[in-house]
Amino acid sequence: MSASTILHVDMDAFFASVAEHDDPSLKGRAVVIGAGVRSVVSSANYLARTFGIHAAMPVGKAKRLAPHAVFVTPNMARYSEVSESIMEIFQQYTPLVEPLSLDEAFLDVTGSKRLLGSGREIAQAIRAQVEAQEGITCSVGIASSKFIAKLASGRCKPNGILEIPDDRILGFLHPLPVSAIWGVGPKTKEELERLGLFTVADIAHTPRETLIRALGEAAGSSLYELAWARDYREVVTDDPDKSISAAVTFDRDIDDPEILLQELLRMTEKVASRLREKSYFAKTMSIKIRFADFTTVSRSKTLPIAIDSTHDIYEVVKTLFIALKLNGARLRLVSVNLENFSDEAPIQLELGAREKGWREADSAVDKAQARFGSGSVRPGRLIEPEE
Repeated sequence: MSASTILHVDMDAFFASVAEHDDPSLKGRAVVIGAGVRSVVSSANYLARTFGIHAAMPVGKAKRLAPHAVFVTPNMARYSEVSESIMEIFQQYTPLVEPLSLDEAFLDVTGSKRLLGSGREIAQAIRAQVEAQEGITCSVGIASSKFIAKLASGRCKPNGILEIPDDRILGFLHPLPVSAIWGVGPKTKEELERLGLFTVADIAHTPRETLIRALGEAAGSSLYELAWARDYREVVTDDPDKSISAAVTFDRDIDDPEILLQELLRMTEKVASRLREKSYFAKTMSIKIRFADFTTVSRSKTLPIAIDSTHDIYEVVKTLFIALKLNGARLRLVSVNLENFSDEAPIQLELGAREKGWREADSAVDKAQARFGSGSVRPGRLIEPEE
């Protein structure tokens, strides 16, 4: 059986590249996607990155680092539109496409090579078509596994191709820092370095049992296998959403619990609507709050029965929030997250529940919003009073 040929295609500074394409006056300037001193950077082009700006950095800090940069308000609808076009391009080369986000995907082109040429030739054709059609560039890693293909794309940015043949994999992989391995975040990196392990080669030549004792069975085994480039995962074409979330960052810190509950209801309405749109039911609800000093706290609750009603989800969200007992603490962000999905309607009903209840009301609201637009029907609590 011949080895697979996997491509990892990653757009270069995607949001910023789309902004530059749509507004040619931005070419040659430091471009940062993110506006408002309370928000964070979504993306930055490569010129902006030379000033130390990166994604998730507070916009206020980015402006101090590069006051001359152009700060652009994110346009998610536009990015989604371009992403959809790019994914359609990928589908022209193989049906085995696994999107990871709006701007990157794995492609298994093993079965396409007989008609379309080598993995490198397919990668070159995809890059040329994306640039010609959308006016942006991408980088492509090519290997026999997803793990190595993704590492390769990250090391040929921007606007490059890097192919790692099987006989060169360990020579490519082993000199890399431990943080290159999937699952190695700051905490795990610190633990590995405490053990004297600084490169992937160091991990590979450490007994599996030692890694398991230090990191636990799952993490220790996974790191050992990946350090030897053993990744047998296939490209998954229909990976359902694992979570649905919505968040709001306030223009000023908020300490009024009524306003905070109102915003949590607004976020709940958004995620519940998206949940029903996908015909899912969720068992786990969680909230995240960020204090004025950037400290972040999360709380979650898993129910015995999956639900999709805005009212029922909000009852859980409200309970989680009240249990935090914030006592007037000032918050800069709140978010609501749903996960642990099922696509089957719950059979068990509440004792004494009405025959026509919240789910029917939500269904009517969803239909009205589909016809008249988002926000045309909403909870009374979210209606702004007239001046």
